[in-house]
Amino acid sequence: MESKISADKRIAIRKKKNSKSLLENLYRIILLVVIVTVWQFAAIEIGSSLLLPMPLDVFKGFLTCVTDPEIVKNLMITLQRVLKGFLCALGIGLPIGLIMGFSITSEKVLSPMIDSVRQVPIMAWVPLTIVWFGIGDGPTIFLIAFAGVFPIILNTIQGVRAISKDYYNAARSMGASPVSIFFNVIIPAALPDILTGSRLAISTGWMSVI
Repeated sequence: MESKISADKRIAIRKKKNSKSLLENLYRIILLVVIVTVWQFAAIEIGSSLLLPMPLDVFKGFLTCVTDPEIVKNLMITLQRVLKGFLCALGIGLPIGLIMGFSITSEKVLSPMIDSVRQVPIMAWVPLTIVWFGIGDGPTIFLIAFAGVFPIILNTIQGVRAISKDYYNAARSMGASPVSIFFNVIIPAALPDILTGSRLAISTGWMSVI
């Protein structure tokens, strides 16, 4: 009897989630239709494809760009640069964030330098990167990594600091070593914040490509 009730509850919850998902998708479609409609009327009112082209013209231009081999080739090169910069940011920011989040002393030592460096505008580094790395992929990859490293550091620190002390105490009571605590407690618990920082790093790195 209890299993039947629990099964009915699961079915009801699943139906509720499905209906909520359908409703959210419907809202998105309605919003898209409204935006395109307003865009169309605004383009007609302005009457200049230079200032505001029609939605259909933009869609045709998008298809042309997607099917143009030269544009696709350049897009792949850009994506490769973004990926390299992101991996550099992850390789540098993740260890620093873990150390600063776990050790208050490390946080006090490194925080002033990191807070000072991250206040410098990204464009201010452009002349120095050209001097350091020359003309090529080097400056671009450096700027992408520089823009992405700080979200990873800050979110990793937040993730480590948010871990409850009960997890550490429970692991130690079962005889876990520091290495085991690091890989089985700290990393899994901080992973959501690390992924959030990685997502922000990719978006800021993409904006730094130009």
